[in-house]
Amino acid sequence: MTQQQYYYGTGRRKTAIARVRVYNTPGGSTVNGKPIDEVFTVGAWLRQAISPLQTTNMADKVTVVAKTHGGGAAGQAGAFAHGLARALVVMDENNRKPLRAAGLMTRDPRMKESKKYGLKRARKAPQYTKR
Repeated sequence: MTQQQYYYGTGRRKTAIARVRVYNTPGGSTVNGKPIDEVFTVGAWLRQAISPLQTTNMADKVTVVAKTHGGGAAGQAGAFAHGLARALVVMDENNRKPLRAAGLMTRDPRMKESKKYGLKRARKAPQYTKR
C-alpha cells in the first residue's frame, strides 16, 4: 500500500485547533471523520470554513481531511479555514496572494480575556453598596 501525498496546515482560532490535510485528488471535505456539512451546521460557519477553497477555485479539485479539537463550533470553523488556507499555500505558493487579500492567512488574535482577582469576571466588579 502506497502513502498518498498530502499538504498540511495547522489553523487556530480562539482555543480551537484544526490539523488540515489537503490531497490533490477530487473529493469531499471531512472533519473528525464526518462530512463537513454535518459538523458545521450553521450556514455562516460552513461558508467561513470553505472560503479558502472558494477563493482559490479549488473546491472540486482537492480532498480535505481535518481533525479539530478545543473551543466551540464557531472557533473550529475559523481554525479549519486558517489551516486550510495554510495547506493550500504549501500546495501551491501562487495561492498566497489571493488568500492573503481575503484575510484568510492571518491568525485571529482575539481570545477570551482572563479573570482578575477581586472581580467576578474579567472586568465585572462586585456590586457596590454605600451602606
